[in-house]
Amino acid sequence: MSEIARVNIKGARRWASGHPWIYRTDVTERPSVQAGAVRVEDNRQRPLGWALWSPQSEISLRLVDSDPEARIDGEWWHRRIAAAAARRESIAADTNAFRLTHGEGDSLPSLVCDRYDRWLVVQLMSAGLERFRGEIVSALREIVRPAGILARNDVPLRGKEGLARETVLLDGEVPREIEVHEYGVKFLAAPWTGQKTGAFLDQRENRRFAGTIARGRALDCFTYHGSFALHLARNAAHVTALDSSAQALARAADNATLNGLENISFVEVDAFDYLREREKEGARFDTIVLDPPAFAKTRASLPSALRGYKEINLRGMRLLARGGMLYTASCSFHLTKPLFLDMLADAARDSGRRIAIRSVTGQALDHPELLTVPETGYIKGALLEAMD
Repeated sequence: MSEIARVNIKGARRWASGHPWIYRTDVTERPSVQAGAVRVEDNRQRPLGWALWSPQSEISLRLVDSDPEARIDGEWWHRRIAAAAARRESIAADTNAFRLTHGEGDSLPSLVCDRYDRWLVVQLMSAGLERFRGEIVSALREIVRPAGILARNDVPLRGKEGLARETVLLDGEVPREIEVHEYGVKFLAAPWTGQKTGAFLDQRENRRFAGTIARGRALDCFTYHGSFALHLARNAAHVTALDSSAQALARAADNATLNGLENISFVEVDAFDYLREREKEGARFDTIVLDPPAFAKTRASLPSALRGYKEINLRGMRLLARGGMLYTASCSFHLTKPLFLDMLADAARDSGRRIAIRSVTGQALDHPELLTVPETGYIKGALLEAMD
């Protein structure tokens, strides 16, 4: 049985350019082994390194080590995960919840691990990575010494890898709720049932940023569990927090109580409808946050997503008081930063307002975005000010 994969010139060049993925169409000779780690060579049999091999996936090979003499074993995983953990040491001073490994951003393709206080939640999102589940759990146990490790392997991507979608306890015990602290704000994460691995950690710095500029009458659209609203409420006179999910709002209300905040009103409503109605009334807000779910989940959905993003931003701009601040964001990977800024410019032109851009933001520091791997970055945000 061959443990060697051979790739064409296009595939080899992709690795040389700094991107770790090689697609099925660029594999000229498939290894005959099951999913796991395989040596990779070009068509001239020159060694390129080691990759995670996923036989059923469109992304067949994910580079893990460019050293052809490397051994992808338990010790290798320990070194790589320990290096990622070391890069997060400074973050622990401000929060007890952060991303420990960000997949390709930490040279650990398809491995996500989030830390919530004394517990870890992992996602193993490729067949090649799944082969090393035991080694990864062992390394995490030794490096972090967590009270428990939960696998939130319920993401659709696993289906494309031929893997079962499941939520399963891998080690110790993990509670249903974990109290998260970030920059003095507290909220409850739900590792077994919440979005992503239990909470949105990728907007942490942006939530803090929005909180520092908040004042007066504030509006938080798509609040989910209230993470932005909690930060806004520390400086704003009053916050109206919107979501279409009554269940999400109940959790948000609990989080407000946890922080002793009584200046937040939670409203179950469609944000688009609410913005339209407030615009008709001539309402004004001093601070607005627009952090919607991903409207563009596929490239094909981008045109309709752009229309949605433009509408909410247009209406948000029109609702700003003079000198008011709007923090707006998108977590759609397919909506690139240039497209995002172009959309905001279109909305500003149609708003009839003079809108200034004060800052452009990205995702949290523990979610590193590699310039050569655009898939590692997906959040883009902007702080806007109404000048008239």
